[in-house]
Amino acid sequence: MLLELSVKHLAVIEEVRVSFRTGFHVFTGETGAGKSILIDALSLAIGGRASADLVRHGCAVAAIEALFDVPANHPARDILRDNGIEAPEDEPIIVRREVTAAGKSTARVNGQLVTIVALRSIGETLVNIHGQHEHQSLLRADRHLEWLDAFGGGGIAPAKAAYRSVYDEYAVTKRQLEQVSRSGKEALQMADLYRFQWEEIDAAKVKPGEDESLQEERQRLANSERLFAAANDAFEALYGGKRGLDSVTRAVQRMSDISKYDPASLQPLVEQMQSAFYQLEDAAFQIRDYREKIEFNPDKLERIEQRLQTLHSLKRKYGDSAEDILAYAAKIKKELDDVDNQEERIAELSARLDQLTTALRTRAEALTRARRAAAETLSGKLMEHLKDLHMEKTRFEVELRSNEGAFRPDGWDTAEFLIAPNPGEPLRGLAKIASGGELSRIMLAMKSIFAAVDRVPSLIFDEVDTGVSGRAAQAIAEKMARLAGQVQVFAITHLPQVACMADAHYAIEKKVKGERTYTEVNALGVAERTAELARMLGGVEVTDTTMRHAQEMLALADSRKSGRM
Repeated sequence: MLLELSVKHLAVIEEVRVSFRTGFHVFTGETGAGKSILIDALSLAIGGRASADLVRHGCAVAAIEALFDVPANHPARDILRDNGIEAPEDEPIIVRREVTAAGKSTARVNGQLVTIVALRSIGETLVNIHGQHEHQSLLRADRHLEWLDAFGGGGIAPAKAAYRSVYDEYAVTKRQLEQVSRSGKEALQMADLYRFQWEEIDAAKVKPGEDESLQEERQRLANSERLFAAANDAFEALYGGKRGLDSVTRAVQRMSDISKYDPASLQPLVEQMQSAFYQLEDAAFQIRDYREKIEFNPDKLERIEQRLQTLHSLKRKYGDSAEDILAYAAKIKKELDDVDNQEERIAELSARLDQLTTALRTRAEALTRARRAAAETLSGKLMEHLKDLHMEKTRFEVELRSNEGAFRPDGWDTAEFLIAPNPGEPLRGLAKIASGGELSRIMLAMKSIFAAVDRVPSLIFDEVDTGVSGRAAQAIAEKMARLAGQVQVFAITHLPQVACMADAHYAIEKKVKGERTYTEVNALGVAERTAELARMLGGVEVTDTTMRHAQEMLALADSRKSGRM
């Protein structure tokens, strides 16, 4: 709900800060006092159109700040997270909108800049303003089917779930059939090329890692003479002549002879030399064995060169390695297999799709019947509410259209709420209703029905009581008070019957100080509220009679509100 609204330098408002609570709030004041400016301010805060004309004369910037408290699972928090805005579940949402005298506008949510589009998306989940054509979720025809389903509740939900269980498989099967048909046509066009490529790779008998192992073997054969010469020289150096291991043997012998005279110093050195001798001797034997295995085979080298050339040719076409070539071969083999099995697969999917289409049609028809029943009930209930609101001649219908065969996740229906406020007028969409007062009363009737399923926590009604009096005014007042038991309700009113039913009453006054005009918003206590109701009852002159009448109205209202009617 809306906890606080702060307005600075907007039109005739210099600076106003108002706190709110749960329940029914009313704003009253004389004509021209600026009651609608608060609505304009809140409209700006939730993404309404900005204009330089709204900035107070002589000021550079108008600023509006609104503080909202919503549950952790409220849709507004999901939108904030989607826009990368921090929104701790245990903290309120702070919205700030600024408009400069040049007409430029900026918006922030929880201190982070957001686009006006994002702000409007967030605002639609926080506040509905009725009396103008902005921020009214029930005016959006694209959501009317959703509202109808929510109203139908248990009567629609089972049919909708049954439809959806078939639709999910239907959508997957249809998509698979389209993919198989499309890929099959493409593969058919490429089949000859794929077959040639597969045969070329298959004939080459490529093995994983073959190119690398051949490169290593080629290098050994191409350098066999150099390898042999070096290995032979190394072996001769170790075992040929008086040098090499013979010298090491003599050195070990000499040091071993004298180690007995200084064993502590020389014995570890003798052991080290002996270890080095054995390692050199082992290395010499390994060099000898390596030398003996060196292969001189020009024919084999030629065969390797030819094989590498074949692999090089394949790699230029199909990949950078033997593994890539084999992976490509597997891919095109699958494409060829799919072509061979295409007709069988298409027939299988087509048959299943026909079965699902038949089942889906049956369930879509059942869902439509459930919706028509709910639409009839909704129309009847709304007409009852409109009769209470002095609009007994208004006609309301839910136009449900079935586009058979055009299956969507929610069925094949579309819905739109249509209304004709006056006899002889054709039914039209809600958004085309011209009168703000009529629209507000229609919205009040609809909100009274949808309050249990609508998650917008704050509703504002402007001009809802225009052109009514007596019992109709009392019905409007009681309906808003009853609605305030479920959501936070605000109303700008000129009727004492409505004002006396409020849980919180605010007076809006225009004052002139010096040469400047100022609008003030004041929360009224019991005595002040009685005086304001007396003014509304008697006009300019407040008498003892109007004061007593105001007191009686408040007492009666408290009695009627004790159980929320």
